[in-house]
Amino acid sequence: MSMSELPSYEEVLAFWKEAGPEKWYQKDDEFDAAMTRRFAGLHAAAAAGELSRWQDSPDSCLALVLVLDQFSRNMFRNSAKAFAQDAQALAIAGEAIERGYDRKVDEEIHQFFYLPFMHDESLASQDRSLLLQHGTGNESGLKFAIIHRDIIVRFGRFPHRNPVLGRHTTPAEQAFLEEGGFSG
Repeated sequence: MSMSELPSYEEVLAFWKEAGPEKWYQKDDEFDAAMTRRFAGLHAAAAAGELSRWQDSPDSCLALVLVLDQFSRNMFRNSAKAFAQDAQALAIAGEAIERGYDRKVDEEIHQFFYLPFMHDESLASQDRSLLLQHGTGNESGLKFAIIHRDIIVRFGRFPHRNPVLGRHTTPAEQAFLEEGGFSG
């Protein structure tokens, strides 16, 4: 697929907005499959660094972060590939926030510039996530930032990722998961 045949950043944003919160945060195999059919080629191009020009404007940069962070989680659910672009998404989101892009996009979806920090397994990123969410007035976002940070403080990683990342689960992590601990 040539670059000109790939979906545009406007299509990414329209798809995501149309899906809305009921699809954003729920497991839905049909939604994941539709996303994969429509955006797999775009995701591959983004992962290969072929969409760097999308970093040049707030809306296109947000679309790039969505593709690398959120779309990865849907398209590759239950596999290590779901997390393979996390570092790339985190770096791009960090630069975007430094440029003030998060304050220049639709308020309904600006928080997606912040989620790569929430998804990262470093305490520094979790602290930044908490700070970013604190400034939004979004109580739900702040609640989840606190939950994510608490897990990193306690375990240094997200235990629910252990099986797909080939990591050993400690007895404390197993007990946490069995007690219904947050599973992303």
